[in-house]
Amino acid sequence: MAGRARLKTLTKRDRTLWWLTVMGSNVLATGTEALATAPAVDAVDLAVLSRIPDTGRLGVVAQGRWTRHALAAATLRTPEDALRFLDLGEDVTCTARTTTARITAIDTAANPGLQALVDTAIDDGLDDHHPEPAPEQADPYAIVPFADWTAQPPPPPPAPTQAQPLTPGQNLVLPDDAETDLTLDFRFAGADADLTLLLLATDGRVRSDTDFAFYNHPVTAGGAARLLGKTAARTHTVERASVRLAALPHDVHRIAVSINMDVDTGLTCGALHDAALTITGPTTAWTIPTPADPQIRAMVLAELYRHTHDTRPVWKLRAVGQGWADGLAGLARAHGVDIT
Repeated sequence: MAGRARLKTLTKRDRTLWWLTVMGSNVLATGTEALATAPAVDAVDLAVLSRIPDTGRLGVVAQGRWTRHALAAATLRTPEDALRFLDLGEDVTCTARTTTARITAIDTAANPGLQALVDTAIDDGLDDHHPEPAPEQADPYAIVPFADWTAQPPPPPPAPTQAQPLTPGQNLVLPDDAETDLTLDFRFAGADADLTLLLLATDGRVRSDTDFAFYNHPVTAGGAARLLGKTAARTHTVERASVRLAALPHDVHRIAVSINMDVDTGLTCGALHDAALTITGPTTAWTIPTPADPQIRAMVLAELYRHTHDTRPVWKLRAVGQGWADGLAGLARAHGVDIT
Protein backbone atom coordinates (compact mmCIF):
# COMPACT_ATOMS: atom_id res chain seq x y z
CA MET A 1 0.00 0.00 0.00
CA ALA A 2 1.46 3.35 -1.02
CA GLY A 3 1.08 6.71 0.70
CA ARG A 4 0.18 7.58 4.28
CA ALA A 5 -2.64 5.91 6.15
CA ARG A 6 -5.35 8.47 6.82
CA LEU A 7 -8.08 8.32 9.41
CA LYS A 8 -10.78 9.20 6.87
CA THR A 9 -10.07 5.97 4.94
CA LEU A 10 -11.26 3.93 7.92
CA THR A 11 -14.79 2.65 8.21
CA LYS A 12 -17.03 4.28 10.82
CA ARG A 13 -16.73 1.22 13.03
CA ASP A 14 -12.92 1.22 12.76
CA ARG A 15 -12.84 4.92 13.64
CA THR A 16 -14.86 4.18 16.77
CA LEU A 17 -12.47 1.37 17.68
CA TRP A 18 -9.47 3.68 17.22
CA TRP A 19 -11.17 6.40 19.29
CA LEU A 20 -12.13 3.90 22.01
CA THR A 21 -8.55 2.58 22.21
CA VAL A 22 -7.15 6.10 22.64
CA MET A 23 -9.74 6.92 25.29
CA GLY A 24 -9.15 3.68 27.18
CA SER A 25 -5.38 4.20 27.31
CA ASN A 26 -5.90 7.70 28.70
CA VAL A 27 -8.39 6.47 31.32
CA LEU A 28 -5.99 3.75 32.54
CA ALA A 29 -2.99 6.11 32.52
CA THR A 30 -4.87 8.89 34.32
CA GLY A 31 -6.22 6.52 36.99
CA THR A 32 -2.79 4.96 37.56
CA GLU A 33 -1.10 8.37 37.85
CA ALA A 34 -3.76 9.70 40.22
CA LEU A 35 -3.37 6.71 42.55
CA ALA A 36 0.43 6.98 42.42
CA THR A 37 0.30 10.59 43.65
CA ALA A 38 -2.21 9.81 46.40
CA PRO A 39 -0.98 6.68 48.27
CA ALA A 40 -3.86 6.70 50.75
CA VAL A 41 -6.57 6.72 48.06
CA ASP A 42 -7.94 3.31 47.03
CA ALA A 43 -10.02 4.29 44.00
CA VAL A 44 -10.60 7.14 41.54
CA ASP A 45 -13.81 8.23 39.82
CA LEU A 46 -13.26 9.39 36.24
CA ALA A 47 -15.50 10.98 33.63
CA VAL A 48 -14.52 11.52 29.99
CA LEU A 49 -15.83 14.55 28.10
CA SER A 50 -15.74 14.70 24.33
CA ARG A 51 -17.36 16.68 21.52
CA ILE A 52 -20.36 14.72 20.29
CA PRO A 53 -20.32 14.46 16.46
CA ASP A 54 -24.11 14.76 16.06
CA THR A 55 -24.46 17.97 18.10
CA GLY A 56 -21.00 19.54 18.13
CA ARG A 57 -21.38 20.05 21.89
CA LEU A 58 -19.44 18.64 24.82
CA GLY A 59 -20.87 15.61 26.56
CA VAL A 60 -19.87 12.81 28.91
CA VAL A 61 -19.07 9.69 26.90
CA ALA A 62 -17.71 7.47 29.67
CA GLN A 63 -17.61 7.38 33.45
CA GLY A 64 -16.85 4.90 36.21
CA ARG A 65 -14.60 3.98 39.12
CA TRP A 66 -11.19 2.30 38.91
CA THR A 67 -9.63 0.80 42.05
CA ARG A 68 -5.96 0.55 42.97
CA HIS A 69 -6.23 -3.24 43.27
CA ALA A 70 -7.74 -3.70 39.80
CA LEU A 71 -5.20 -1.48 38.04
CA ALA A 72 -2.23 -3.00 39.90
CA ALA A 73 -3.34 -6.56 39.07
CA ALA A 74 -3.87 -5.88 35.36
CA THR A 75 -1.25 -6.89 32.79
CA LEU A 76 -1.23 -4.32 29.97
CA ARG A 77 1.20 -4.99 27.13
CA THR A 78 -0.45 -4.30 23.78
CA PRO A 79 -2.54 -1.42 22.37
CA GLU A 80 -5.57 -3.71 22.44
CA ASP A 81 -5.22 -3.97 26.22
CA ALA A 82 -6.41 -0.34 26.44
CA LEU A 83 -9.93 -1.63 25.79
CA ARG A 84 -9.77 -3.44 29.13
CA PHE A 85 -10.65 -0.17 30.86
CA LEU A 86 -14.27 -1.28 30.37
CA ASP A 87 -13.95 -4.45 32.47
CA LEU A 88 -11.29 -3.21 34.91
CA GLY A 89 -13.59 -0.46 36.18
CA GLU A 90 -16.62 -0.60 38.44
CA ASP A 91 -20.03 0.74 37.38
CA VAL A 92 -18.56 1.79 34.04
CA THR A 93 -20.88 3.52 31.59
CA CYS A 94 -19.59 4.08 28.06
CA THR A 95 -21.63 5.05 25.01
CA ALA A 96 -19.15 3.52 22.57
CA ARG A 97 -18.39 -0.15 22.02
CA THR A 98 -16.18 -1.93 19.52
CA THR A 99 -19.29 -2.93 17.59
CA THR A 100 -20.89 0.51 17.39
CA ALA A 101 -20.38 3.14 14.70
CA ARG A 102 -21.68 6.23 16.56
CA ILE A 103 -20.48 8.11 19.61
CA THR A 104 -23.26 9.61 21.71
CA ALA A 105 -23.46 11.35 25.08
CA ILE A 106 -24.52 9.77 28.36
CA ASP A 107 -27.86 11.06 29.63
CA THR A 108 -26.82 13.16 32.65
CA ALA A 109 -30.32 14.26 33.63
CA ALA A 110 -30.39 11.82 36.56
CA ASN A 111 -26.83 12.62 37.68
CA PRO A 112 -26.41 16.26 38.81
CA GLY A 113 -22.68 15.79 39.34
CA LEU A 114 -22.05 14.78 35.73
CA GLN A 115 -24.36 17.51 34.46
CA ALA A 116 -22.48 20.10 36.53
CA LEU A 117 -19.23 18.83 35.01
CA VAL A 118 -20.60 19.44 31.51
CA ASP A 119 -22.04 22.83 32.42
CA THR A 120 -18.79 24.11 33.90
CA ALA A 121 -16.44 22.62 31.29
CA ILE A 122 -14.40 25.22 29.40
CA ASP A 123 -14.88 24.89 25.66
CA ASP A 124 -11.95 25.29 23.29
CA GLY A 125 -13.20 28.49 21.63
CA LEU A 126 -15.81 27.08 19.27
CA ASP A 127 -19.19 28.80 19.39
CA ASP A 128 -22.52 27.20 18.55
CA HIS A 129 -22.55 28.11 14.87
CA HIS A 130 -19.29 29.43 13.48
CA PRO A 131 -16.07 27.68 14.41
CA GLU A 132 -13.21 30.15 14.69
CA PRO A 133 -9.57 29.18 14.29
CA ALA A 134 -7.49 29.32 17.43
CA PRO A 135 -5.10 32.30 17.58
CA GLU A 136 -1.57 31.61 16.45
CA GLN A 137 0.88 30.97 19.24
CA ALA A 138 4.64 31.09 19.35
CA ASP A 139 6.40 27.78 18.85
CA PRO A 140 7.25 26.58 22.41
CA TYR A 141 10.02 24.37 20.96
CA ALA A 142 11.73 27.05 18.88
CA ILE A 143 15.47 27.33 19.48
CA VAL A 144 16.40 30.66 21.09
CA PRO A 145 19.98 31.91 20.46
CA PHE A 146 22.03 32.02 23.65
CA ALA A 147 22.63 35.76 23.34
CA ASP A 148 18.87 36.41 23.14
CA TRP A 149 18.22 34.09 26.07
CA THR A 150 20.74 35.86 28.34
CA ALA A 151 19.30 39.26 27.35
CA GLN A 152 15.88 38.35 28.71
CA PRO A 153 15.18 39.79 32.18
CA PRO A 154 14.99 37.19 34.94
CA PRO A 155 11.54 36.46 36.35
CA PRO A 156 10.76 38.31 39.59
CA PRO A 157 11.28 36.25 42.75
CA PRO A 158 8.10 35.05 44.48
CA ALA A 159 6.91 37.27 47.29
CA PRO A 160 7.79 35.80 50.69
CA THR A 161 4.89 34.35 52.64
CA GLN A 162 4.29 36.32 55.84
CA ALA A 163 3.48 33.88 58.63
CA GLN A 164 0.43 34.69 60.74
CA PRO A 165 1.10 34.22 64.49
CA LEU A 166 -1.31 32.04 66.47
CA THR A 167 -1.73 31.88 70.25
CA PRO A 168 -2.85 28.79 72.23
CA GLY A 169 -6.57 28.21 71.74
CA GLN A 170 -6.77 30.17 68.51
CA ASN A 171 -8.18 28.27 65.51
CA LEU A 172 -8.98 28.92 61.86
CA VAL A 173 -10.30 27.22 58.73
CA LEU A 174 -7.51 26.18 56.38
CA PRO A 175 -7.78 27.35 52.76
CA ASP A 176 -8.62 24.64 50.25
CA ASP A 177 -5.14 24.61 48.70
CA ALA A 178 -3.61 23.73 52.07
CA GLU A 179 -5.25 20.29 51.93
CA THR A 180 -2.89 19.16 49.18
CA ASP A 181 0.40 20.39 50.58
CA LEU A 182 1.48 21.52 54.05
CA THR A 183 5.07 21.91 55.25
CA LEU A 184 5.84 21.95 58.97
CA ASP A 185 9.07 23.55 60.24
CA PHE A 186 10.04 23.29 63.91
CA ARG A 187 12.87 25.77 64.50
CA PHE A 188 14.71 25.80 67.82
CA ALA A 189 18.01 26.42 69.61
CA GLY A 190 19.55 25.78 73.02
CA ALA A 191 18.97 22.02 73.28
CA ASP A 192 17.96 19.07 71.13
CA ALA A 193 14.28 18.28 70.54
CA ASP A 194 12.25 16.12 68.16
CA LEU A 195 9.15 16.77 66.07
CA THR A 196 6.43 14.06 66.13
CA LEU A 197 3.07 13.50 64.43
CA LEU A 198 0.11 11.53 65.81
CA LEU A 199 -2.73 10.51 63.49
CA LEU A 200 -5.88 10.20 65.59
CA ALA A 201 -9.38 8.77 65.19
CA THR A 202 -12.57 10.40 66.52
CA ASP A 203 -11.78 9.21 70.06
CA GLY A 204 -8.49 11.14 70.09
CA ARG A 205 -6.37 7.98 70.00
CA VAL A 206 -4.24 6.40 67.28
CA ARG A 207 -5.83 3.61 65.24
CA SER A 208 -2.62 1.59 65.71
CA ASP A 209 0.95 2.25 66.80
CA THR A 210 1.92 2.88 63.16
CA ASP A 211 -0.04 6.17 63.30
CA PHE A 212 2.74 7.65 65.47
CA ALA A 213 5.47 9.28 63.34
CA PHE A 214 8.68 9.86 65.30
CA TYR A 215 12.44 9.54 64.73
CA ASN A 216 12.37 5.72 64.55
CA HIS A 217 9.22 5.62 62.38
CA PRO A 218 9.23 8.77 60.20
CA VAL A 219 6.56 7.85 57.63
CA THR A 220 2.91 6.94 58.20
CA ALA A 221 -0.41 6.72 56.30
CA GLY A 222 1.32 5.63 53.11
CA GLY A 223 3.42 8.80 53.00
CA ALA A 224 0.56 11.24 53.60
CA ALA A 225 2.40 12.33 56.76
CA ARG A 226 6.16 12.12 57.11
CA LEU A 227 9.11 13.56 58.99
CA LEU A 228 11.81 14.91 56.68
CA GLY A 229 14.74 15.17 59.11
CA LYS A 230 16.79 17.93 60.71
CA THR A 231 19.05 20.54 59.16
CA ALA A 232 21.32 23.20 60.63
CA ALA A 233 20.31 26.84 60.01
CA ARG A 234 23.11 29.02 61.41
CA THR A 235 22.49 29.18 65.17
CA HIS A 236 19.29 27.11 65.00
CA THR A 237 18.17 23.60 64.09
CA VAL A 238 15.15 23.05 61.86
CA GLU A 239 13.21 19.78 61.69
CA ARG A 240 10.72 19.54 58.85
CA ALA A 241 7.66 17.43 58.09
CA SER A 242 5.10 17.26 55.28
CA VAL A 243 1.38 16.54 55.53
CA ARG A 244 -1.06 15.98 52.67
CA LEU A 245 -4.45 16.17 54.30
CA ALA A 246 -6.35 15.18 51.16
CA ALA A 247 -4.46 11.86 51.04
CA LEU A 248 -5.22 10.81 54.63
CA PRO A 249 -7.54 7.84 55.27
CA HIS A 250 -11.12 8.90 55.99
CA ASP A 251 -11.00 7.54 59.55
CA VAL A 252 -8.11 9.85 60.48
CA HIS A 253 -9.91 12.86 61.97
CA ARG A 254 -7.07 14.72 63.65
CA ILE A 255 -3.29 15.18 63.53
CA ALA A 256 -1.51 16.22 66.69
CA VAL A 257 1.73 18.07 65.88
CA SER A 258 3.96 17.63 68.91
CA ILE A 259 7.54 18.02 70.09
CA ASN A 260 9.54 16.34 72.82
CA MET A 261 12.93 16.93 74.35
CA ASP A 262 15.67 14.41 73.67
CA VAL A 263 14.93 11.63 76.16
CA ASP A 264 18.65 10.99 76.80
CA THR A 265 19.38 14.52 78.05
CA GLY A 266 16.70 14.76 80.74
CA LEU A 267 16.22 18.42 79.82
CA THR A 268 12.87 20.23 79.80
CA CYS A 269 11.40 22.71 77.32
CA GLY A 270 12.92 25.40 79.51
CA ALA A 271 16.23 24.65 77.75
CA LEU A 272 14.82 25.69 74.36
CA HIS A 273 15.48 29.18 72.97
CA ASP A 274 13.58 30.98 70.21
CA ALA A 275 11.57 27.84 69.40
CA ALA A 276 8.50 27.96 67.14
CA LEU A 277 6.47 25.79 64.79
CA THR A 278 5.69 27.23 61.34
CA ILE A 279 3.03 25.59 59.17
CA THR A 280 3.17 26.67 55.52
CA GLY A 281 0.63 26.08 52.77
CA PRO A 282 0.83 27.07 49.08
CA THR A 283 -0.40 30.63 49.80
CA THR A 284 -0.48 31.10 53.58
CA ALA A 285 1.66 30.38 56.64
CA TRP A 286 1.10 30.33 60.39
CA THR A 287 3.58 30.30 63.28
CA ILE A 288 3.04 28.96 66.80
CA PRO A 289 5.61 29.74 69.53
CA THR A 290 6.90 27.01 71.85
CA PRO A 291 6.71 27.98 75.54
CA ALA A 292 10.03 27.54 77.38
CA ASP A 293 8.30 25.70 80.23
CA PRO A 294 10.77 24.17 82.75
CA GLN A 295 8.10 21.66 83.92
CA ILE A 296 7.37 20.16 80.50
CA ARG A 297 9.33 17.64 78.41
CA ALA A 298 6.79 17.09 75.60
CA MET A 299 3.86 19.08 74.26
CA VAL A 300 1.29 19.25 71.47
CA LEU A 301 1.86 22.55 69.69
CA ALA A 302 -0.94 22.34 67.10
CA GLU A 303 -3.80 20.21 65.83
CA LEU A 304 -5.12 19.78 62.30
CA TYR A 305 -8.66 18.42 62.42
CA ARG A 306 -11.72 17.78 60.27
CA HIS A 307 -14.71 20.07 60.72
CA THR A 308 -17.92 21.14 59.01
CA HIS A 309 -18.06 24.82 58.07
CA ASP A 310 -21.05 26.32 56.25
CA THR A 311 -22.36 22.78 55.57
CA ARG A 312 -19.17 21.66 53.83
CA PRO A 313 -16.28 19.56 55.17
CA VAL A 314 -13.07 21.49 55.86
CA TRP A 315 -9.80 21.14 57.77
CA LYS A 316 -9.04 23.49 60.64
CA LEU A 317 -5.85 24.44 62.47
CA ARG A 318 -5.74 25.03 66.23
CA ALA A 319 -2.80 26.23 68.32
CA VAL A 320 -2.65 24.06 71.48
CA GLY A 321 0.39 24.20 73.79
CA GLN A 322 -0.59 21.25 76.06
CA GLY A 323 2.35 19.52 77.76
CA TRP A 324 3.48 16.40 79.66
CA ALA A 325 6.07 16.37 82.40
CA ASP A 326 7.13 12.78 81.65
CA GLY A 327 7.99 13.61 78.05
CA LEU A 328 7.60 11.34 75.05
CA ALA A 329 6.23 8.43 77.11
CA GLY A 330 3.41 10.54 78.54
CA LEU A 331 2.61 12.06 75.16
CA ALA A 332 2.41 8.61 73.55
CA ARG A 333 0.28 7.06 76.32
CA ALA A 334 -2.20 9.95 76.27
CA HIS A 335 -2.92 9.23 72.60
CA GLY A 336 -3.19 5.44 72.85
CA VAL A 337 0.28 4.42 71.69
CA ASP A 338 1.52 1.18 73.28
CA ILE A 339 5.01 1.93 74.64
CA THR A 340 5.51 -1.34 76.54
